[in-house]
Amino acid sequence: MEYQLVPMDRSHLSGVAELERLCFSTPWNETMLEEELFNPTASFIVAEGAEGEVLGYAGLHVVLDEGYIDNVAVRPSCRQGIGDRLLDVFCRFGQAHLAFLTLEVRPSNQAAVALYCKHGFQEAGRRKDYYQDPTEDALLLTRTFVR
Repeated sequence: MEYQLVPMDRSHLSGVAELERLCFSTPWNETMLEEELFNPTASFIVAEGAEGEVLGYAGLHVVLDEGYIDNVAVRPSCRQGIGDRLLDVFCRFGQAHLAFLTLEVRPSNQAAVALYCKHGFQEAGRRKDYYQDPTEDALLLTRTFVR
């Protein structure tokens, strides 16, 4: 599959919002995503297909030396390493510039948990009432960087 990783811009907003609706129970809408284009603490990258279509994306917020990964989402039909590459970009940035990265994930999302663990994330706790579904807490994962 041919694609490239590029910074998110206005041309990606509808595709990213569509991917949000496809992958998440409480998706971000286009307005929320557009606000991130002007947020100096945010960095969003897109896996863009040969025709400009959004195959996946990931978002990061940084405050001082702390990074928080918002979402990593890939079209189900395209899950052949795109999430791995998106996450690798933020981990390499973290290695060079941050003390740590954190994120939340559903414990039931075993594929995502395995991907994060592959990139050095470890369980740091659980967040109760993080999701609308009261039966599942969020798993808090952290990767610490030694600089």
